[in-house]
Amino acid sequence: MATIGLAGLHPGERTSGCSQEGMPRPSGSLELLISSQVQECLQQFKVTRTQLQQIQASLLCSMEQALKGQDSPAPSVRMLPTYVRSTPHGTERGDFLVLELGATGASLRVLWVTLTGTKERSVEPRSREFLIPQEVILGAGQQLFDFAACCLSEFLDAYPVENQGLKLGFNFSFPCHQTGLDRSTLISWTKGFRCSGVEGQDVVQLLRDAIERQGTYRIDVVAMVNDTVGTMMGCELGTRPCEIGLIVDTGTNACYMEEARHVAALDEDRGRTCVSIEWGSFYDEEALGPVLTTFDYALDHESLTPGAQRFEKMIGGLYLGELVRLVLVHLSQHGLLFGGCASPALLSQGSILLEHVAEMEDPTTGTARVLTVLRDLGLSPQASDAELVQCVCAAVCTRAAQLCAAALAAVLSRLQHSRQQQTLHMAVATGGRVFERHPRFLGILKETVMLLAPKCDISFIPSVDGGGRGVAMVTAVAARLAADRRILEETLAPFQLTLEQLAVVQAQMREAMIRGLQGEASSLRMLPTYVRATPDGSERGDFLALDLGGTNFRVLLVRVTEGSVRITNQVYSIPECIAQGSGQKLFDHIVDCIVDFQKRQGLSGQSLPLGFTFSFPCKQLGLDQGILLNWTKGFNASGCEGQDVVYLLREAIRRRQAVELNVVAIVNDTVGTMMSCGYDDPRCEMGLIVGTGTNACYMEELQNVASVPGDVGHMCINMEWGAFGDDGSLGMLSTCFDASVDQASINPGKQRFEKMISGMYLGEIVRHILLHLTNLGVLFRGQKTQCLQTRDIFKTKFLSEIESDSLALRQVRAILEDLGLTLTSDDALIVLEVCQAVSRRAAQLCGAGVAAVVEKIRENRGLQELTVSVGVDGTLYKLHPHFSRLVSATVGKLAPQCAVTFLQSEDGSGKGAALVTAVACRLTQMAHV
Repeated sequence: MATIGLAGLHPGERTSGCSQEGMPRPSGSLELLISSQVQECLQQFKVTRTQLQQIQASLLCSMEQALKGQDSPAPSVRMLPTYVRSTPHGTERGDFLVLELGATGASLRVLWVTLTGTKERSVEPRSREFLIPQEVILGAGQQLFDFAACCLSEFLDAYPVENQGLKLGFNFSFPCHQTGLDRSTLISWTKGFRCSGVEGQDVVQLLRDAIERQGTYRIDVVAMVNDTVGTMMGCELGTRPCEIGLIVDTGTNACYMEEARHVAALDEDRGRTCVSIEWGSFYDEEALGPVLTTFDYALDHESLTPGAQRFEKMIGGLYLGELVRLVLVHLSQHGLLFGGCASPALLSQGSILLEHVAEMEDPTTGTARVLTVLRDLGLSPQASDAELVQCVCAAVCTRAAQLCAAALAAVLSRLQHSRQQQTLHMAVATGGRVFERHPRFLGILKETVMLLAPKCDISFIPSVDGGGRGVAMVTAVAARLAADRRILEETLAPFQLTLEQLAVVQAQMREAMIRGLQGEASSLRMLPTYVRATPDGSERGDFLALDLGGTNFRVLLVRVTEGSVRITNQVYSIPECIAQGSGQKLFDHIVDCIVDFQKRQGLSGQSLPLGFTFSFPCKQLGLDQGILLNWTKGFNASGCEGQDVVYLLREAIRRRQAVELNVVAIVNDTVGTMMSCGYDDPRCEMGLIVGTGTNACYMEELQNVASVPGDVGHMCINMEWGAFGDDGSLGMLSTCFDASVDQASINPGKQRFEKMISGMYLGEIVRHILLHLTNLGVLFRGQKTQCLQTRDIFKTKFLSEIESDSLALRQVRAILEDLGLTLTSDDALIVLEVCQAVSRRAAQLCGAGVAAVVEKIRENRGLQELTVSVGVDGTLYKLHPHFSRLVSATVGKLAPQCAVTFLQSEDGSGKGAALVTAVACRLTQMAHV
């Protein structure tokens, strides 16, 4: 017998049994056998590649409309969320009950499924089927659910089980509207059930009520599961994720894991959810109309639901036998089969079943077996009739497999597009009698999918008892997610700061500020910077600025004119031999760079005021005096520590001779930030840096600064607030993860506030949390990787990237996979939550600090309300997508009487240093006047 199959799947390839478009046609030998009338009849079942692509595109469009909740035009598929949030990890373990109602007609099945968490050791489920009495099927709803609860108790009585909250998955095979994993409303009874008082009710709650009335066992109904989802979840784990379930049974349907943000009905923007496509109802006249045959129209007309489920009626096992029967009747009536004599059985609707079709088409059965099936139908077939009947079965089933493949290709296209993957690697779980009893169906399906979705690498895996193991797996996954959620919430709870806790931090900082200003013991040093005013807009002139903070050194010319600041700068490198040589060589090199810059700018011989941004730890004794405490950042020039760096610079200028430079001010970057923003906004009286480290400065009343004489005017105070809490005052907010990061740092016990806020440490805090969650099995399936053991491998920039609203979770996964972490979408979501918790706490603590400062400024001045601006710099503040908003929101809650505007600084270390110099020059001129 010639098989009507699919060949020539790749463009350019041809076989004798294939048309140019890759669709099947009869072989040459069969064409000689079949008359033109038979060929014309079977030709109706031929589907071209173009037609399949049109169906694929049309179904995809209908899916997307339904996902968006569009009513016009009404999509022909429903896209129902099933509230299954995750697929199995393979680590699920435990004992689960399954109750199946309606899957096998007038019976109810109870199963006990044991999941071991390993492939190597599996336990066969125990099950028992209970026949539902007819009076229960037609009686009151309460009677049905009481019967189910009784069956559960009777089943459990036969086994010694501990009555400790047994978890149950409910497979209820009737049309329902599901509104949660454990909430589902019956739309209408089918399959002969007519129980009163159930339609429109939550069947899960009805079952719970019945179990409670029974009162024998404590059973928690965790999940409501349909058979398609059970098929996907019952798939054995392989190398590829199984995120599609496909059923071709009496009817047909599919489900898949969709991004939750695409499902309008959910109103969620994170994670994935399983969506049931309900594609049996798909119908598009333009796409599906051309492939409908006269037999499809006849079948639909004679069905119980004319005009409905059109796609299912071309694919489902309930209908394939009927389509074959209608074709055989047609051929016999035209004298082309059985000598023109049709038996009463052949003329009876439903006489040919899926089992008959599969058996007759199977080439291994031989003609003799086909003849036996036909004779059982009361026919008198010839050998030639048997071959023709096989051909009819092949034509009907081939089309069914091809149409199913077009629908599956639409799902694959959707997944590939939404996840933006070059090649989609995916496993499809298959279930249903058509797959089980018709092996050729799967072969045709695979080949057609390859043709229609060439960029999808798909494997097909038979589901292991979707109704039993699959439902249990849904329940197990839900239980795992709930347990993981509890652990995650407990882990992150200390990072969720209340307004009351933040108010305490604010008050403690205020107290530490006051003690520091008065010279008392405090974790805030409150260092005078000798900057006595912010820009008022009247500053004019040309100024030089130096910026030394790393291996690159900048010299800047800053021209301050009315309404604008123009900057010209040159970057010079500082060789390692100079950075670690003598201090004299270092400062001579700096002066050489200044001289070179002056020549390039035509400034030779001019004595311009100069501001020096020196980003190393200093004790400032005046505006132009700063004692270097110690080198950092790879510098180790001798003879500098303990010396006034301005003096060292002036000495280098003196040695150079013929060079005149007026060093006016030494500035740290925080003050430079405030002054840079202060030029554009005179209300800017606070500077804030949140980058690798963190610090703040602000304008304090001079009378409050005990270490500087004078009672009139203001003084910019460098708070050095990174050390806030070093006296233990932040102990109530510190977590075990903070302690781990602190102990591994180069300065344990120091800079405690900075270690909870700044970019140098946030990534490390996240890494320690991820390690903890992995050890508890919540992340990465509990598999420890060397990656997470490596200190500083999780950069703070990852928090900014992971939390970016513009990034889909696939990009979050890419970031983590680059670190060598193999993760699921669930893992990606948990990592996102961890990052959010850590960065939110950092921003809120920073906001509490800002609130303390602006409230002090307000109270210093005896104002009911204060309008003030804060100049801000630092990569964490500028690049993190939510940090700035969270800081501002926290300040708004803690300092409601202060209207605070945050201004991002532009070049605080250069422009700011020049403006400090410009203000100092202005004040000097005013003093002389």
